[in-house]
Amino acid sequence: MLSDQDKRAHYDRFGSIDGPLGGADLTSATEFFDALFGDLFGLARRRSTAGRDMRYTLEVDFEEAALGCEKTIVFERPEDCKGCLGTGAEGAAAGLTTCTRCGGDGVIRKKAGFLTSRRECMGCGGTGQVPRVRCGVCEGAGLVDKERRYVVRIPPGSIGGSTQRLPREGAPGRRGGPAGDLHVIVRVRPHPFYGREATRDGEVLLVDLPLTFVEATLGAEIDVPVLDGHLRMRVPAGTQSGAVFRLRGKGFPRAGGRGDAHVRVAVETPTAVSEEARALLTRLGAAIDDAEFPRRRAFRAALQGTGAAPDGEAPRAKVASEGSGEG
Repeated sequence: MLSDQDKRAHYDRFGSIDGPLGGADLTSATEFFDALFGDLFGLARRRSTAGRDMRYTLEVDFEEAALGCEKTIVFERPEDCKGCLGTGAEGAAAGLTTCTRCGGDGVIRKKAGFLTSRRECMGCGGTGQVPRVRCGVCEGAGLVDKERRYVVRIPPGSIGGSTQRLPREGAPGRRGGPAGDLHVIVRVRPHPFYGREATRDGEVLLVDLPLTFVEATLGAEIDVPVLDGHLRMRVPAGTQSGAVFRLRGKGFPRAGGRGDAHVRVAVETPTAVSEEARALLTRLGAAIDDAEFPRRRAFRAALQGTGAAPDGEAPRAKVASEGSGEG
C-alpha cells in the first residue's frame, strides 16, 4: 500500500528522471497551449498520462564491471491495484461516479476575457470520475507497490556512471498512457589495487603492486592479482619504484580477445621499525656505496651545479630583509 513513508523510501533508492524543467515531460508544451486555447478552438480533451521514469543504482565489483556479468535486481514499483483495476473504487469501474468539481469533464475552466484557460481537475485527477467508496486495498490510490525482479546484463568494460534504459519498466501510465522506463545506473565499487589507464593502444588495466625495498633490491617472485585470478610474476633485482611491467592478454575484454595489464611497482617504506631493525638499517646504509644510487648521485650533482652547499654543510637560505628593495 502506498504511503508517504513508502514514497520517500522509493525516492531514496530509485529517484526519478527529471529534466531541467523539474519533471516536465515532452507533452508539457502541448498541454500549455491546450490550457490556453483548447476551448477556443474546440480542442478540449482528456489526455492520457505517461508513467514516470524510475532510477535504480546497481553497485558491482570492479572485476564484474571489467569482465561483464548478469545481475538480478529486485525493486518495488507501483502497479494497478487488482482489487479495483486501477480505478481506486470498490467494484472497479461500476463503483465510479461523476466528479462534482468538474462535472465529469476532468478539467476546470476559467475565463479570462475572451480566452478560457483549462487545468486538470484535482478532485478526480483528470478522469472525470471519483470512487463512491474507496478501494480498501489501495485506499483509493488505484496503485499498489509490487516486487519486481529483472535480470540486467552488464557488458564487459563498463565504467561507473553508465546507464541502461529498460523500456516500460517504470511506473504505469494513467488513463491509457504508456508506462515509464527504468534507468539502471551502474556504480563500480573502488578496488584497492586496480585502476584504468588510457594509452596509445587503448585503455589498459592498471595494477598497483606494493613491494618491500628488500624485494625490489634483491628481486622476487610475486603473486599478482588479475581480473580472473592471479599469476606469478618475476620482479628483477634493482627494480625501481614506479617501474611498469606489461602482462599481455590480462586486461579488459575487447574485440578479438583481451587487452593488456600494466603492473606498476610501488616500493613501500615501513612506517615503524624495531630497535633491532633500526640498527640493521643503519649498518646497511653505511655499507651501501653511493655509486649504487645513480638517480641520487645525479640529483646531488644537479644541486652542486646550482651552487648548493658542499657535502656535510647545511645549506644557507638567502632571505631578503623586510623593507629592502632595489631603488
